[in-house]
Amino acid sequence: MPSFDIVSKVEPQALDNAVNVTTKEITNRFDFKGSHVVIDLDKKNFVIKLETDDDMKMRQLLDVLISRAHKQGIAPEAFDASKEGAVSGKVWKKEVKVRNGLAQEDAKKVVKLIKDSGMKVQASINDDLVRVTGKKIDDLQAVIQLCRTGNLGIPLQYVNMRD
Repeated sequence: MPSFDIVSKVEPQALDNAVNVTTKEITNRFDFKGSHVVIDLDKKNFVIKLETDDDMKMRQLLDVLISRAHKQGIAPEAFDASKEGAVSGKVWKKEVKVRNGLAQEDAKKVVKLIKDSGMKVQASINDDLVRVTGKKIDDLQAVIQLCRTGNLGIPLQYVNMRD
């Protein structure tokens, strides 16, 4: 039976490249000259630590980071910047988590979307991926289109298509 996997992964090298490009751009920008700016990537935990002088620069820095990551092929939904920044003296600090892997509740949303559509496919959760199997490849392609238009709020990739 044909099958494929739905995952939500971020390529570590692409994330590292996005952080490096952002650092380079920020150091060359006129409005950041002489400002305190720190961009630190924790590759193990997929967390980006940002430090700037004020809230406006923090928002600009975050905007540049997300746009550069998007050019590297990382979906903007992969960044969880919902946690509010903290002020420590004269420095604004913020941690931006990068979603890597499909969380259990997100996997349940994907399976519910597929089951509610009424398509003749089976969806099962395996660790951090959702495996979809069906009798026809056309059904699987319809599931991919459904997930793309489903507005789940998470970046999804479709891998490991087997016939």
